[in-house]
Amino acid sequence: MSVKVFINGKLLPKEQAVVNVYDHGLLYGDGVFEGIRVYSKNVFLLKEHVERLYESAKAIRLEIPMTPEAMTKAVQETVAANGIVDGYVRLVVTRGAGALGLDIRKTSDPQVIVIADTITLYPDELYEKGMAIITASTIRNHPGALSARIKSLNYLNNILAKIEGTDAGCAEALMLNHKGEVAECTGDNIFLVKNGVLKTPGPDAGILEGITRNAVMQLAREAGITVQECTLIRHDVYVADELFLTGTAAEVIPVVKIDGRVIGAGTPGPITQDLRQRFKKFARGEK
Repeated sequence: MSVKVFINGKLLPKEQAVVNVYDHGLLYGDGVFEGIRVYSKNVFLLKEHVERLYESAKAIRLEIPMTPEAMTKAVQETVAANGIVDGYVRLVVTRGAGALGLDIRKTSDPQVIVIADTITLYPDELYEKGMAIITASTIRNHPGALSARIKSLNYLNNILAKIEGTDAGCAEALMLNHKGEVAECTGDNIFLVKNGVLKTPGPDAGILEGITRNAVMQLAREAGITVQECTLIRHDVYVADELFLTGTAAEVIPVVKIDGRVIGAGTPGPITQDLRQRFKKFARGEK
Protein backbone atom coordinates (compact mmCIF):
# COMPACT_ATOMS: atom_id res chain seq x y z
CA MET A 1 0.00 0.00 0.00
CA SER A 2 1.35 3.38 -1.01
CA VAL A 3 1.90 5.80 1.86
CA LYS A 4 -0.66 8.60 1.87
CA VAL A 5 0.43 12.04 3.10
CA PHE A 6 -1.92 14.72 4.35
CA ILE A 7 -1.04 18.04 2.80
CA ASN A 8 -3.29 21.08 3.01
CA GLY A 9 -6.53 19.21 3.52
CA LYS A 10 -5.92 16.36 1.09
CA LEU A 11 -4.56 12.84 1.44
CA LEU A 12 -2.21 12.22 -1.47
CA PRO A 13 0.20 9.43 -2.44
CA LYS A 14 3.60 10.43 -1.07
CA GLU A 15 4.93 10.84 -4.63
CA GLN A 16 2.38 13.60 -5.19
CA ALA A 17 2.79 15.30 -1.81
CA VAL A 18 5.07 18.14 -2.86
CA VAL A 19 5.86 21.69 -1.75
CA ASN A 20 6.99 24.76 -3.65
CA VAL A 21 10.78 25.04 -3.95
CA TYR A 22 10.36 28.66 -2.82
CA ASP A 23 8.84 27.52 0.48
CA HIS A 24 10.79 29.09 3.32
CA GLY A 25 10.63 25.79 5.18
CA LEU A 26 12.98 24.43 2.51
CA LEU A 27 14.99 27.58 1.90
CA TYR A 28 15.57 28.60 5.51
CA GLY A 29 14.29 25.86 7.80
CA ASP A 30 11.47 28.26 8.67
CA GLY A 31 8.74 26.16 10.21
CA VAL A 32 7.89 23.87 13.11
CA PHE A 33 7.28 20.16 13.58
CA GLU A 34 6.35 17.40 15.99
CA GLY A 35 7.22 13.70 16.10
CA ILE A 36 4.51 11.54 17.65
CA ARG A 37 4.23 7.80 18.33
CA VAL A 38 1.28 5.56 17.56
CA TYR A 39 0.59 2.57 19.80
CA SER A 40 -2.18 0.07 18.95
CA LYS A 41 -3.72 2.62 16.54
CA ASN A 42 -3.83 5.29 19.25
CA VAL A 43 -1.80 8.47 18.76
CA PHE A 44 0.18 8.87 21.99
CA LEU A 45 -0.34 12.13 23.92
CA LEU A 46 -1.63 13.83 20.77
CA LYS A 47 -3.16 16.75 22.68
CA GLU A 48 0.20 17.62 24.26
CA HIS A 49 2.02 17.41 20.93
CA VAL A 50 -0.52 19.58 19.13
CA GLU A 51 -0.36 22.17 21.91
CA ARG A 52 3.43 22.31 21.66
CA LEU A 53 3.24 22.63 17.86
CA TYR A 54 0.98 25.69 18.15
CA GLU A 55 3.18 27.20 20.88
CA SER A 56 6.27 26.77 18.68
CA ALA A 57 4.42 28.37 15.76
CA LYS A 58 3.29 31.29 17.89
CA ALA A 59 6.84 31.86 19.09
CA ILE A 60 8.09 32.29 15.52
CA ARG A 61 5.01 34.26 14.41
CA LEU A 62 3.78 31.51 12.13
CA GLU A 63 0.00 31.36 11.85
CA ILE A 64 -1.17 27.79 11.30
CA PRO A 65 -4.08 27.86 8.82
CA MET A 66 -6.26 25.39 10.74
CA THR A 67 -7.53 24.98 14.26
CA PRO A 68 -5.95 22.61 16.79
CA GLU A 69 -9.12 20.52 16.59
CA ALA A 70 -8.81 20.24 12.80
CA MET A 71 -5.11 19.41 13.17
CA THR A 72 -5.95 16.64 15.64
CA LYS A 73 -8.51 15.20 13.23
CA ALA A 74 -6.03 15.38 10.33
CA VAL A 75 -3.48 13.37 12.30
CA GLN A 76 -6.03 10.72 13.25
CA GLU A 77 -7.33 10.45 9.69
CA THR A 78 -3.82 10.11 8.25
CA VAL A 79 -2.95 7.36 10.73
CA ALA A 80 -6.15 5.50 9.82
CA ALA A 81 -5.67 5.98 6.06
CA ASN A 82 -2.24 4.36 6.26
CA GLY A 83 -3.37 1.49 8.47
CA ILE A 84 -0.81 2.37 11.14
CA VAL A 85 -1.06 0.14 14.21
CA ASP A 86 2.32 0.89 15.79
CA GLY A 87 4.23 3.66 14.07
CA TYR A 88 5.17 7.29 13.93
CA VAL A 89 3.65 10.61 12.85
CA ARG A 90 5.64 13.57 11.59
CA LEU A 91 3.59 16.75 11.77
CA VAL A 92 5.09 19.69 9.87
CA VAL A 93 4.05 23.29 9.28
CA THR A 94 6.19 25.43 6.95
CA ARG A 95 6.19 29.19 6.55
CA GLY A 96 4.96 28.89 2.97
CA ALA A 97 6.30 30.04 -0.38
CA GLY A 98 7.76 33.50 -0.83
CA ALA A 99 10.50 35.51 -2.43
CA LEU A 100 14.17 34.82 -1.95
CA GLY A 101 15.07 36.63 1.25
CA LEU A 102 14.06 36.46 4.89
CA ASP A 103 11.04 38.77 4.92
CA ILE A 104 8.08 36.72 6.18
CA ARG A 105 5.69 39.38 4.86
CA LYS A 106 6.52 38.11 1.37
CA THR A 107 5.44 34.55 2.17
CA SER A 108 1.99 33.02 1.93
CA ASP A 109 0.13 29.71 2.11
CA PRO A 110 1.81 27.87 5.01
CA GLN A 111 1.96 24.15 4.30
CA VAL A 112 0.46 21.69 6.79
CA ILE A 113 1.89 18.21 6.29
CA VAL A 114 1.11 15.01 8.19
CA ILE A 115 3.15 11.88 7.51
CA ALA A 116 2.18 8.60 9.19
CA ASP A 117 4.58 5.73 8.65
CA THR A 118 6.70 3.13 10.39
CA ILE A 119 9.87 4.15 12.21
CA THR A 120 13.30 2.63 12.74
CA LEU A 121 14.00 2.39 16.46
CA TYR A 122 17.15 1.62 18.39
CA PRO A 123 18.03 -2.10 18.24
CA ASP A 124 16.46 -4.28 20.95
CA GLU A 125 19.95 -5.17 22.16
CA LEU A 126 20.57 -1.59 23.29
CA TYR A 127 17.47 -1.64 25.46
CA GLU A 128 18.57 -4.87 27.11
CA LYS A 129 22.28 -4.19 27.50
CA GLY A 130 22.42 -0.39 27.37
CA MET A 131 24.06 1.99 24.92
CA ALA A 132 27.28 3.98 24.82
CA ILE A 133 27.31 7.70 24.04
CA ILE A 134 29.85 10.50 23.86
CA THR A 135 29.81 14.19 24.72
CA ALA A 136 29.80 16.27 21.54
CA SER A 137 31.98 19.33 21.12
CA THR A 138 29.03 21.02 19.39
CA ILE A 139 27.09 22.85 22.09
CA ARG A 140 23.39 23.63 22.16
CA ASN A 141 22.32 26.89 20.55
CA HIS A 142 22.49 29.77 23.00
CA PRO A 143 18.96 30.16 24.43
CA GLY A 144 19.32 33.92 24.06
CA ALA A 145 19.65 33.39 20.30
CA LEU A 146 17.01 30.71 19.80
CA SER A 147 14.80 29.17 22.46
CA ALA A 148 15.23 25.41 22.73
CA ARG A 149 11.50 25.23 23.45
CA ILE A 150 10.81 26.00 19.78
CA LYS A 151 10.78 22.72 17.84
CA SER A 152 11.80 24.25 14.53
CA LEU A 153 12.64 22.72 11.18
CA ASN A 154 16.21 23.98 11.51
CA TYR A 155 17.92 21.06 13.26
CA LEU A 156 21.46 21.73 12.06
CA ASN A 157 22.71 22.22 15.63
CA ASN A 158 21.54 18.73 16.56
CA ILE A 159 22.69 17.21 13.26
CA LEU A 160 26.28 18.40 13.73
CA ALA A 161 26.38 16.85 17.21
CA LYS A 162 24.81 13.66 15.85
CA ILE A 163 27.58 13.43 13.26
CA GLU A 164 30.12 13.48 16.08
CA GLY A 165 28.29 10.63 17.76
CA THR A 166 28.05 8.46 14.67
CA ASP A 167 31.71 9.15 13.82
CA ALA A 168 32.55 7.75 17.27
CA GLY A 169 30.38 4.70 16.67
CA CYS A 170 27.62 5.88 19.03
CA ALA A 171 23.92 6.19 18.30
CA GLU A 172 23.59 9.33 20.40
CA ALA A 173 25.66 12.23 21.70
CA LEU A 174 25.28 14.43 24.75
CA MET A 175 25.23 18.18 24.20
CA LEU A 176 26.28 20.78 26.75
CA ASN A 177 24.95 24.33 26.89
CA HIS A 178 26.91 27.56 26.61
CA LYS A 179 27.76 27.34 30.33
CA GLY A 180 29.25 23.88 29.98
CA GLU A 181 26.27 22.32 31.76
CA VAL A 182 24.51 19.15 30.67
CA ALA A 183 21.58 19.98 28.39
CA GLU A 184 20.25 17.11 26.31
CA CYS A 185 21.20 14.67 23.58
CA THR A 186 20.71 15.29 19.86
CA GLY A 187 17.24 13.78 19.85
CA ASP A 188 16.61 12.69 23.42
CA ASN A 189 16.41 14.11 26.93
CA ILE A 190 18.78 12.75 29.58
CA PHE A 191 18.22 11.49 33.13
CA LEU A 192 20.54 10.16 35.79
CA VAL A 193 19.99 8.35 39.05
CA LYS A 194 22.14 9.08 42.09
CA ASN A 195 21.42 7.56 45.50
CA GLY A 196 17.88 6.73 44.44
CA VAL A 197 17.08 10.27 43.27
CA LEU A 198 16.13 10.88 39.63
CA LYS A 199 17.77 14.01 38.23
CA THR A 200 17.42 15.78 34.88
CA PRO A 201 18.35 19.23 33.52
CA GLY A 202 15.62 21.83 33.91
CA PRO A 203 14.25 24.16 31.20
CA ASP A 204 16.83 26.82 32.10
CA ALA A 205 19.56 24.48 30.81
CA GLY A 206 18.34 25.20 27.27
CA ILE A 207 16.47 21.98 26.60
CA LEU A 208 13.38 21.00 24.68
CA GLU A 209 10.93 19.86 27.34
CA GLY A 210 10.16 16.50 25.82
CA ILE A 211 6.65 15.07 25.98
CA THR A 212 8.12 11.67 26.86
CA ARG A 213 10.42 13.34 29.40
CA ASN A 214 7.46 14.89 31.19
CA ALA A 215 5.54 11.60 31.14
CA VAL A 216 8.49 9.71 32.66
CA MET A 217 8.88 12.29 35.43
CA GLN A 218 5.20 11.93 36.28
CA LEU A 219 5.45 8.13 36.29
CA ALA A 220 8.51 8.34 38.56
CA ARG A 221 6.69 10.58 41.04
CA GLU A 222 3.71 8.23 41.06
CA ALA A 223 6.14 5.39 41.85
CA GLY A 224 7.46 7.32 44.86
CA ILE A 225 10.77 8.26 43.26
CA THR A 226 12.15 11.70 44.12
CA VAL A 227 12.55 13.75 40.93
CA GLN A 228 14.77 16.82 40.67
CA GLU A 229 15.12 19.24 37.76
CA CYS A 230 18.53 20.73 38.47
CA THR A 231 21.83 21.92 37.08
CA LEU A 232 24.06 19.02 36.08
CA ILE A 233 27.63 18.94 34.83
CA ARG A 234 29.59 16.13 33.22
CA HIS A 235 30.98 15.09 36.59
CA ASP A 236 27.44 14.32 37.76
CA VAL A 237 26.92 12.13 34.72
CA TYR A 238 30.22 10.31 35.11
CA VAL A 239 29.56 9.37 38.76
CA ALA A 240 25.87 8.53 38.31
CA ASP A 241 24.51 5.19 39.46
CA GLU A 242 22.28 4.97 36.39
CA LEU A 243 21.81 6.91 33.18
CA PHE A 244 19.05 6.81 30.59
CA LEU A 245 17.54 8.78 27.74
CA THR A 246 13.93 9.51 26.84
CA GLY A 247 12.35 10.51 23.57
CA THR A 248 9.42 9.90 21.26
CA ALA A 249 11.29 7.29 19.25
CA ALA A 250 13.64 6.15 22.02
CA GLU A 251 10.99 5.81 24.74
CA VAL A 252 13.24 4.95 27.72
CA ILE A 253 16.68 3.60 26.82
CA PRO A 254 19.55 2.89 29.25
CA VAL A 255 23.05 4.31 28.85
CA VAL A 256 25.89 2.27 30.34
CA LYS A 257 28.92 4.16 29.06
CA ILE A 258 29.74 7.78 28.22
CA ASP A 259 33.05 9.12 26.95
CA GLY A 260 34.57 5.72 27.67
CA ARG A 261 33.48 5.82 31.32
CA VAL A 262 31.31 3.00 32.63
CA ILE A 263 28.13 4.13 34.36
CA GLY A 264 27.31 2.34 37.60
CA ALA A 265 27.72 -1.42 37.25
CA GLY A 266 27.84 -1.17 33.46
CA THR A 267 24.36 -2.64 33.06
CA PRO A 268 20.88 -1.05 32.98
CA GLY A 269 19.97 -0.09 36.55
CA PRO A 270 16.85 -1.06 38.50
CA ILE A 271 15.17 2.36 38.41
CA THR A 272 15.82 2.64 34.67
CA GLN A 273 14.33 -0.77 34.03
CA ASP A 274 11.35 -0.07 36.26
CA LEU A 275 10.56 3.23 34.53
CA ARG A 276 11.01 1.64 31.14
CA GLN A 277 8.36 -0.96 31.97
CA ARG A 278 6.05 1.63 33.50
CA PHE A 279 6.33 3.79 30.40
CA LYS A 280 5.64 0.87 28.05
CA LYS A 281 2.45 0.06 29.97
CA PHE A 282 1.41 3.72 30.07
CA ALA A 283 2.03 4.22 26.34
CA ARG A 284 -0.11 1.22 25.51
CA GLY A 285 -2.91 2.23 27.85
CA GLU A 286 -2.25 -0.56 30.31
CA LYS A 287 -1.80 1.77 33.27
